[in-house]
Parts: sequence; structure tokens; C-alpha cells
Amino acid sequence: MNGAVWSRVADLLADRGIRSYAPDLPLGAHPTPMHRDADQSPRGIAGQVLTVLEALDLHNVTLVGSDTGGALVQFVLDVDTQRIGRVVLTNCDAFDTFPPFPFTVVFGLLRGPLRMKLNLIPMRSRAFRHSPLGFGLLANELDAKLTRSWIEPALAHRSIRDDAVRFLQAMDPDELLDVSTRLKNYRGQVRILWGTADRAFTPNIGRRLQQAFVDASLVEVPHARTLVQLDAPELLADQIADFEATPPSRS
Repeated sequence: MNGAVWSRVADLLADRGIRSYAPDLPLGAHPTPMHRDADQSPRGIAGQVLTVLEALDLHNVTLVGSDTGGALVQFVLDVDTQRIGRVVLTNCDAFDTFPPFPFTVVFGLLRGPLRMKLNLIPMRSRAFRHSPLGFGLLANELDAKLTRSWIEPALAHRSIRDDAVRFLQAMDPDELLDVSTRLKNYRGQVRILWGTADRAFTPNIGRRLQQAFVDASLVEVPHARTLVQLDAPELLADQIADFEATPPSRS
């Protein structure tokens, strides 16, 4: 997915005077290929996130992560928290759930350049993209133009597919599980919003994630699936705005 998945929430935050950034992370929907020597591991992409914050000279950032991006936020916290003021997580990978079932099967089918190319071809069909074999499990309603934008770069460019393959090959549940043991070292505030209708990231993962942090609150979002930003954008924007209004606390 690309940054457009956050457009509705970003618009709502802008209405409240809050500036946000939604970069296209190099996970397969990014428009410009990475250099061949770029570190496409989760920890490497966490470093890229930190580079964006540094390049924009951002401080006291509220870092928001969802789905795979939630795992990347956890890697960011494990690398450097100097620019992070608060963290918001929605349904995402955590502990050794990286990825969850059934995406363990789906991602396995994509962990090679040829397999990636062949398995993307059916995604040209809206019906397939919005089925459980595509993005259908992630949200209650999906926009065809939006989901097409997620796959267009990888369909069009081999180098984009190669970037995605390198990331998938570097995903390691044991490494994320190891990171989870150090989440308690982050002393800032964390707010977790968890869609309770998610079939992949179950509510129990959200509750465990809350306990892994020192200062975390949990808000359950009824009827929302993985992409809370699509299923409940108003609630998510309200929670982020409210969180932004509270002074950061560090012990």
C-alpha cells in the first residue's frame, strides 16, 4: 500500500490544523525504485523513516503505524526515539505475528521475482483485488481506484517488484519478537486503536501490545478491520488530534 491509504485521515487532521506526512514506503507501491544496495530489511526501512524525519527537521513527532507499518514503527523505536514524541498504532504485526495467517501463505507466494510477477497479474481484476486473496480481508469497503494505485507500480516496474521481494525475504518473525522485548524501553505515550472485526490481527494482539509498553492506552474500534484508517477515519483522526493535544511524558 502507498500513502494514499491515509488520505482521509490526513484531510481530517488538516481540518484540525495538524500537519501530517504519509510517505510511500518502499514496500511495493512506491513509484521510484530503491538503489540496489538499499537495506530493504524491516530495520533498514525503519532507518529510512528516521531519515525522512531528519530531512524534514521534524521533532516531537506523533508516529502512526498500521499493518506492516506498525511493525516498522516498532523497529523505529528500537533504533532511535529522539524525534518521536508519541506513538499511535492500529491493527498491525507484533511479536511473532509477522505476517499473520493467511498472509503467511500469500507472502510466501510472492517471495521471488518470478512468483511476484505471476501472482500480481490476477490483481488487475477489481473482483480479485477485493477478494480474500487480495485486500478483501483488510477493510469493510475498498475503493477500486485506491487499490489499483497500490499495485500499479509493481505491475509496471520489475525494479519495484524486486524491492518488495527483498523486503519479504528479510521479514523475520523472530526479529520482531525480539524487538517486542524492548518496547518497554520507550518511555513516551502510546495509543493503540484496534479494530475488533479483524480476522488476521485479533484483539488479543492489541491487548498484548498494550502491555508491552510502559505507558499505553487501548481503544477498541467495533466493526473495523485491519485498516482502521479506512473503516473509522473520523474516530482515528479524533484520537490522533486528542493525543496531539496532550503534553508528551517521559520518565
